[in-house]
Amino acid sequence: MAGLSCQMPVCTGHAEATGFFHTEKRDGRWWMITPQGDLFVSKGVCAANYAPDKILGVGPSLYGEANAKKYASVEAWRAAKATQLLDWNFNTLGAWCDDGLGGADKYGRSLARTPILNIAADFAREQIEVEGGKKSAWEMGVFPDVFSPDFETFAREKASRVCTPQAADPNILGWFIDNELRWGPDWRSQDELLVSFLNGSKDSPGRKAAMEMLGKRYANVAAFNEVWKTGAASWEELADARGIANPFPHKDKAKQNQEIDRAADGSEDRRRQYMADCDAFLGLLAERYFAVTEQAVRAAAPNHMVFGCRFAYTPAKPVLEAAARHSDVISFNSYTTDPKGAAERYAAYGRPLLVGEFAFRATDSGLPNTKGAGPKVGNQPERAAAYAKYVQSLMSHPAVVGYHWFKHVDEPAEGRFDGENSNYGLLKITDEPYDDFVARVQQSNGKADGWHAAAPAITGD
Repeated sequence: MAGLSCQMPVCTGHAEATGFFHTEKRDGRWWMITPQGDLFVSKGVCAANYAPDKILGVGPSLYGEANAKKYASVEAWRAAKATQLLDWNFNTLGAWCDDGLGGADKYGRSLARTPILNIAADFAREQIEVEGGKKSAWEMGVFPDVFSPDFETFAREKASRVCTPQAADPNILGWFIDNELRWGPDWRSQDELLVSFLNGSKDSPGRKAAMEMLGKRYANVAAFNEVWKTGAASWEELADARGIANPFPHKDKAKQNQEIDRAADGSEDRRRQYMADCDAFLGLLAERYFAVTEQAVRAAAPNHMVFGCRFAYTPAKPVLEAAARHSDVISFNSYTTDPKGAAERYAAYGRPLLVGEFAFRATDSGLPNTKGAGPKVGNQPERAAAYAKYVQSLMSHPAVVGYHWFKHVDEPAEGRFDGENSNYGLLKITDEPYDDFVARVQQSNGKADGWHAAAPAITGD
């Protein structure tokens, strides 16, 4: 990739130059490797666009209006923003960015790209539209019926349409498949996915797969009734039943981006069996999802990496086992003050890791910060210190190969499509940088490679 370079001396040519990005474990640490064979840590920014975040999804983009007054064209904005991000020691465009920012700037430097395909989300959107829903699949936490043959067809068609025309582009770091799918009870629904699928359309492939699995796990329907607190006289009657309830509701509603403590669900035998049923189904579901989407991307762009689905919280073990089988890098979002614990949980599955989103919000920004993920701090210097602490902690883990900040510019005070109204930006909505913040961002990004090179080596594999 012409012009792409790291900011630290550690990034010298140590690996095979394949012409495309890939990963390697070297001296007990995972690294990205550039097309030229240099070690690389992905330091990215999400959602860098000319006119993002229309007010409540339908109004004007205030940032777009500011840009129209300041820049002669979208191309002029792209050139200025690409140089600015590179000067701040970023080297990657995260999810939802303008692809035009990836071209070389006037100094010959480039930003790698990580496009997001939204395969499951777009497939689910068709289902939502049929059912008359108005919110997105992400907002509703709808998990699509991946057991449907139509899902495989949809995945292959979308990958062919989007990935194939870019298959020869060495500037693509890898493909995100989806973002924050609901793998269990969270802020969107308290149902386990097995319960959700059992309450799906009677003839849906997903419901049939769930029923078939349960039929194999129980000697008879009476044994199922004992655990699930149902009263079906036969498997046939159960197959026709509607409204199968969660027999062991969670006591507390999971908050946004909190991890779910499934171990607490093993306090007694029937609950433990129920959770085992749910996890067994998750294993089938995850294997189908990750296998189908991986195969679709590999067929369309065989030289590019697959980055998975950007987990919002640590899912159950069967999900991560499937992700590790079918992803070059496991991606996850981590809105905490210290990501070390999350990195440890994901690293147990043996793959390199990439944080797709993290952020801190300052209360001195003038924005409400009443909706959105991530810790709040008092002011921009505190936000800068939180960024530096986070990046150093994260990059001191040997499995981590990058991090992407959420996001390029602040959200509108009135709220974007889902009401988020937070101080996430490197830039104010007027296109002015938060100077104290970005100075520390620039410094931390420049040190990230060295922090990773000094990480303790992975042992025992």
